[in-house]
Amino acid sequence: MSIIVTDNGFSIDDREGSTCSPEALPPSSESQTVCLQSEDDPSVLADSLDRLTLIKVNFSSFSDGRGFTIARQLRSMGYKGRLRATGYIISDQYTMIRRSGFCEVEISNELAERQPQHQWMFRADWQQNDYQRRLGRINFNY
Repeated sequence: MSIIVTDNGFSIDDREGSTCSPEALPPSSESQTVCLQSEDDPSVLADSLDRLTLIKVNFSSFSDGRGFTIARQLRSMGYKGRLRATGYIISDQYTMIRRSGFCEVEISNELAERQPQHQWMFRADWQQNDYQRRLGRINFNY
């Protein structure tokens, strides 16, 4: 069981096997969910983006920023579905997670106990005070 963090707070994801495994899950003809690791190239999904409903990007460490790049690349490629950050993410990163294109974050129950909902919600006003928004460069409608 995992905790899903959105701009509205915590919810529970009780689906079995909802977290990313160490190996990326390749898209299959019947799959609508894919899990990418930080070292994966998102361009391999270019032909599958229209049928995917959820892409999970696993952060192997909270200091590994490659997941942010993957999210931005997927949005630039035209992906409009749900994009979920998983793995080692802390509440201080929530604003950047959302600005880079993620819709939600999946965290463990243990992390939710150490960093409760109010710490994540403190950063949920991620659209304010962004220089790119003031310049009209980014559309945050995802």
